[in-house]
Amino acid sequence: MPRESQLITSVPVPSRSGISHLYTSMNLADAFAIRLPAGTSSNPDLLAQFILSHQPPWIGWLTQVRDIIVVCFGLKTAKHLASLANRIGPFKVYSTNQTEIVLGEDDKHLDFRISVLCSEEAEPEGCHQLVFSTVVQCHNRLGRAYLFIIAPFHRLVVKASLIHAARIGWPLATSPNSLPAKNALAPR
Repeated sequence: MPRESQLITSVPVPSRSGISHLYTSMNLADAFAIRLPAGTSSNPDLLAQFILSHQPPWIGWLTQVRDIIVVCFGLKTAKHLASLANRIGPFKVYSTNQTEIVLGEDDKHLDFRISVLCSEEAEPEGCHQLVFSTVVQCHNRLGRAYLFIIAPFHRLVVKASLIHAARIGWPLATSPNSLPAKNALAPR
């Protein structure tokens, strides 16, 4: 069985993603791929909801610390954003189609988008690939300083969120509200 960290691979932001050419200049562009087991839903809305609502507890604590700090700079807090309509967690839904959902936020210091993109066709074993991408465009020094501090945490959060979702089991394709799929990372 592969180590959990080997299940996540760093990849370029897919060219077929709606965020790949969104900003003329990007201060951050990264993407991480994971293979979804056969029988897993390929619905990007459901997968994004699952990933963001089943994160490890330490991510919630980190978000609370972030909110305490950013409020001093007049930036939007995750708690406030999560209370608004048309959101998955704190992230606004910008677009969705059969293979991709684009989430994000615009603020005075930076704009960012997240893409959860699922491959259209299953591989021979019935698996799909999910790619979680992020692009950021900074507007000013505050944005660049914020990104400098946050970027290493961002990468840890994305990888940990994908590993955690895989460990508890991805939602099944048969029903949007079904129980998570059993897979190699699920506790036995």
